[in-house]
Amino acid sequence: LIAKLQEAGMAGVPVTMVVRGICCLLPGIPGQTENIRIYSIVGRFLEHSRIYIFGPDEDMEMYISSADFMTRNTERRVEIAAPVTDPALRSRILAYFQSLLKDNQKRRELLPDGTYSPIDLGDGSPYDSQAVCIQKAEKDRFVPKPAPDGFMHRLRKRLKRRR
Repeated sequence: LIAKLQEAGMAGVPVTMVVRGICCLLPGIPGQTENIRIYSIVGRFLEHSRIYIFGPDEDMEMYISSADFMTRNTERRVEIAAPVTDPALRSRILAYFQSLLKDNQKRRELLPDGTYSPIDLGDGSPYDSQAVCIQKAEKDRFVPKPAPDGFMHRLRKRLKRRR
């Protein structure tokens, strides 16, 4: 995978990756990986998204996967990737990915020497993609009310009778 990503970068394809922690591909090396940018976001969430987006807007292919690019997942496990074709879901996933790229609180950029550097805030406001994700989840949260004659209602009644 590293060789293929490097090959794509050398062919002029811009590659942007958001990883959780370690990455064996060094970006920004002239003549080899100067078209590759790698960021890491480590925060409250221990898991990270496995989103794969290829191509420009009109030809974009998008996948979600159970695997990241760790060797254990690509060579020693059975993992799955599924194409995302629903326009509303694609829009939501793309917005999430763009949110990661706006993060100027926890996002770090991998440099050619293998070290990570904080993102410069510039003149912008602080933006924490994980905090934004949590706020959105709380705002969009839907808690269905159990139907009075539903399975869970009957189960609770039975359990109360046994006490």
